Amino acid sequence: MKPQSRRAAATAVVAPAGGATRAPRCHRARIRRRTAVGVPALVMLAVGLWGLDRGGMWRDEAVSLQVGRRTVPQIWLLLHDVDAVHGLYYLLVHAVLAVHPGEVVLRLPSVCAAAVTAALVAALGTRLARPRVGLWAGLLYAVAPMAGHYAQEGRSYALVAAGATGATLLFVQAVQRGSSRSWAAYGAVLGLTCWLHEFAVLLLCAHAVSLALGRVGGRTWRGWGCAASAVLVSLVPMVLVSRGQAAQVAWLRRPTAVTAEELLRGFLGPSGAVYAVCLGLASVGLVGLFGRRGEITLVGVALPLTVVPPVVLMLASQASPLFVDRYVLYALSGAPLLVAAGAERVAGMVARPAGDGRFRRHPMSQSRLVTLTGVLAIALAFLHQLPVLRADRNPGTRPDDLGAVSRVTARELMPGDAVLFLPAHARNVALTYPGAFRGARDVVLVEGAAGSGTLYGREAGPREVRRRLERLDRVWVVADPSLLAGRWSPRRPTERAKLAVLQAEFAGREQVRRGGMVVRLYVRKPMRPRH
Repeated sequence: MKPQSRRAAATAVVAPAGGATRAPRCHRARIRRRTAVGVPALVMLAVGLWGLDRGGMWRDEAVSLQVGRRTVPQIWLLLHDVDAVHGLYYLLVHAVLAVHPGEVVLRLPSVCAAAVTAALVAALGTRLARPRVGLWAGLLYAVAPMAGHYAQEGRSYALVAAGATGATLLFVQAVQRGSSRSWAAYGAVLGLTCWLHEFAVLLLCAHAVSLALGRVGGRTWRGWGCAASAVLVSLVPMVLVSRGQAAQVAWLRRPTAVTAEELLRGFLGPSGAVYAVCLGLASVGLVGLFGRRGEITLVGVALPLTVVPPVVLMLASQASPLFVDRYVLYALSGAPLLVAAGAERVAGMVARPAGDGRFRRHPMSQSRLVTLTGVLAIALAFLHQLPVLRADRNPGTRPDDLGAVSRVTARELMPGDAVLFLPAHARNVALTYPGAFRGARDVVLVEGAAGSGTLYGREAGPREVRRRLERLDRVWVVADPSLLAGRWSPRRPTERAKLAVLQAEFAGREQVRRGGMVVRLYVRKPMRPRH
């Protein structure tokens, strides 16, 4: 056989063997990546479904339910008056509740969105580091009490977190690929997320910081700038309308250092031990902040995502209070990535002295044992925080429990009884649980909520309120207990008229306090004889 023939034969024998070796490796790598992404999603789904039927809703969830049950024209009419920032979410809820108009169904989109977010967090860690970092980060997100809390809220915040985390993953892909299609996908997802809640636009600030930390080139900046400009332009109508509805957040106060500390504990863990460990690991992870020029790192993405949106909103709130922790829930996605990056660095530091006095990685740091050790540590953190998660399934831990209030009224009210809501937003319980008020007369209501394009309906003016109450000898009042106790005074003249007539002409009798509200019977005082 000629030399060329022998070499060709050798090549024919060796090549398939080499290909066969690489194929199983690629297959195993795909399995590791899919496991790293899939397991956190399943854990988050289980945590979200656990205790989903709490048997009651609080006021914001109740608004989602009663608005979602309206027709599309009625929702559109409402958005001209209030809640324009939640308009897209209400339309989504309307479609979901068409399947079954109940509180469990209302919460299912949030549960699914939280599971998607956990998977996306894991995908970010896997892409920017390695599968076990992604697995750890995704699991940390899944067991975080703050993530579990909003996974069971019938509001938009879990969906915003999913959209923002997805946009961040697309941002990373766009930076790495540099294609116009990648930047267009990033802009589209982030724009849609901002229409779910406009404060998601602060994610642009976080991504700009990531680009600066990565010292990327002009082409990357131009691609990001075009996508960011498209997002901002698309958001202009929302901003113009929501500015006219700013009175809805007049109750907010300026954030303080205590606010910032509470948010940090929400991100890293409310319990002392978990918080301390996660804070330490996140600090270790900061060592990997900078990579090669033109390359963004895991920490370079995670740190701005965690810090920039809350800080920007807190600073802006010093001039005009706008900060609530749920408005920046999406920033939580960065914290598990920081902790996982620190844990990976600690694993890499498990070393032993080499012969020349330098340190080298211990073989164990590359083994499955390290991965399983991290998973076990997260499981212990979950068990440590289990009382917090369990307490969160109790509707009494929310600001109010309209389900409990409805059960009281269903027991106390008789057909034909008059009922007064003080203030007007207390009517939320009747709109959400109308069966409990069947047959009762709403004393001061002029036009229903859906028909008037308002959240709670239109009430009569002060003079008409007094005239209607003068006809009554007894009236059931569903009220804010702080208002009845005089701890705050209503601003609206109608509310002041209700309160003044009750105090001057009626005496309170039976009182039941449930779910953060008071249900009380008022009976007209006997007229004093004239002398």
